[in-house]
Amino acid sequence: MSALPADPVPQYRRVKNHIAERIAAGEWVPGARVPSEGELTRRFGLSRMTVNRALRELVAEGQIVRIQGVGSFVAQRKAESAIFAVRNIAEEIASSGRRHTAEVLVLESKRDPEIAARLGLGPDEQVFHSVLVHRADGLPVQLEDRWVNPRFAPDYLAQDFRSITPNQHLTALAPYQRFEHVVEAETPSPEVARRLQLEPGEPCLVLSRRTWARGMVSSVARLIHPARRYRLAGQLGDAPASFELPPL
Repeated sequence: MSALPADPVPQYRRVKNHIAERIAAGEWVPGARVPSEGELTRRFGLSRMTVNRALRELVAEGQIVRIQGVGSFVAQRKAESAIFAVRNIAEEIASSGRRHTAEVLVLESKRDPEIAARLGLGPDEQVFHSVLVHRADGLPVQLEDRWVNPRFAPDYLAQDFRSITPNQHLTALAPYQRFEHVVEAETPSPEVARRLQLEPGEPCLVLSRRTWARGMVSSVARLIHPARRYRLAGQLGDAPASFELPPL
């Protein structure tokens, strides 16, 4: 007698394949709730550790999103930003068929000599500061931390950034003449992770941007995105001719 061959599919992959196949077939649409770890444990007769591995791999692949204390959900299609252009986050979200909303966390005037120098201002001059969370269908996709030159946008603090974005306000004053971008991967601080609803240690894409208009630096911004919900893409030929890209 010969022994029966072992099941070639690891147990955790049974759970993973079950979920992935239903997502691929359109049975579970973006935003749909995925059965809980406990439900899957009972359904498949497996340990929580085995089920947890399946869910963790699906999160890492961007197929599902796990929100602590809430549950697991089918991931939305990633929002996308053009890396060689200055785009409005509200338009990017709308172009993917989702609804943009914004929460204003900070809107202030303060003295910051280091930021003032980056804006081409004197060390004692006040600068404007705003921090917003941008959401797509309620899910955070960008934390925008922006510093603005008051000489360029004197009415910046009077704007309602729940109805218009900072980008919309600034570009309405004058078109950008040039910009510089730096993209980095970072592990967010606990506060940023909380604002973007991220798991501990989950990576972010950070786009640091400085823009010029009317012959001056108009703003400096850090745009922080959950890596599994957002991507930066573009072709060099997409950059408007009036923009200057920073040297490599």
